[in-house]
Amino acid sequence: MPETLNIYLERVVEYAPRLAESLTESGIMLGFASMAAILLGLPLGTLLFLTANGRPMENKFLYTLSNAFVNIVRSFPFLLLVIAMQPAIRYFYGRATGDPIAASFPMMVIAIALYARFVEQSLLDVPKGVLETAQSMGATIPQLVWKFLYVEARSSLLIGFTTAFVSFISYSTVMGVVGGGGIGDFAIRYGYQRYENDIMYTAIIVIIVFVEVVQWLGLKLARKIDKR
Repeated sequence: MPETLNIYLERVVEYAPRLAESLTESGIMLGFASMAAILLGLPLGTLLFLTANGRPMENKFLYTLSNAFVNIVRSFPFLLLVIAMQPAIRYFYGRATGDPIAASFPMMVIAIALYARFVEQSLLDVPKGVLETAQSMGATIPQLVWKFLYVEARSSLLIGFTTAFVSFISYSTVMGVVGGGGIGDFAIRYGYQRYENDIMYTAIIVIIVFVEVVQWLGLKLARKIDKR
């Protein structure tokens, strides 16, 4: 057993530089997806809430358009979405493969749609009395959003982002198909395809540990900021 363990550790050390590189690639993709979720997904989800029937900014056209985008992207098989976006990525970015930044574009699209739906659901859970109070005080739409809705739903919004982020990790493992790299690509290329199961399972364990840490931190912070 000790000899087997030593052999395993030697192999892990041998692959450590490539593993570290794959983690960096995953970090780049996750970073872009997270920024897209917050900067675009949060406003889109808020727009879905505000423009729905009976809401302060009721607008059937805007709601239908936004809702259609979210539904189409979320129902699109992610691998096919990645492939379908290749021509557009190549046109705007100059290359569509072999680069974690290029691979980030499909993840950004799915991140926007996924988190927008979480945001809409979080805002729907805000008690109606909060909206009535804001309207009775003459709050403007920005004041309603920032001082009432987001404050009341902050814990739920964070939990939704944590859940979405875990999904981003799963999506990032697919990006090796288009040369985006990442920890998933490492597990397949250096583990599965070479029949080196110990390396593959090591990568899987790294992914599981990372997911568990993210979930733990997200839930812990959500409980801390929940003042209800």
